[in-house]
Amino acid sequence: MKLETFTERVITIVQQIPSGKVMTYGQIAGLAGSPRGARQVVRILHSMSKKYNLPWHRVINARGEIGLKDEESVFYQKMTLENEGIKFIDGTSINLEIYQYVPLSY
Repeated sequence: MKLETFTERVITIVQQIPSGKVMTYGQIAGLAGSPRGARQVVRILHSMSKKYNLPWHRVINARGEIGLKDEESVFYQKMTLENEGIKFIDGTSINLEIYQYVPLSY
């Protein structure tokens, strides 16, 4: 039996986020087995989203905000989430009680 690496678990979890829902970096890290690994999730998304066609736009920070700094990327992420039906509270914040995806199990 092959054990999955943290990176493989993160990729699998991100691939399962449904349209119109979001998960946080920390939530993904915890489900993948490293509760303090939110920054690793950021790194994985940055380096592997294209290769694995990951819906990286569905991952936000723990405050329900877009965590990117680059204006163009923020615009793209917000537009893509809005196209999936997600409504923003004040420009870059999302109500996690409404839109956070909580898988039954991983």
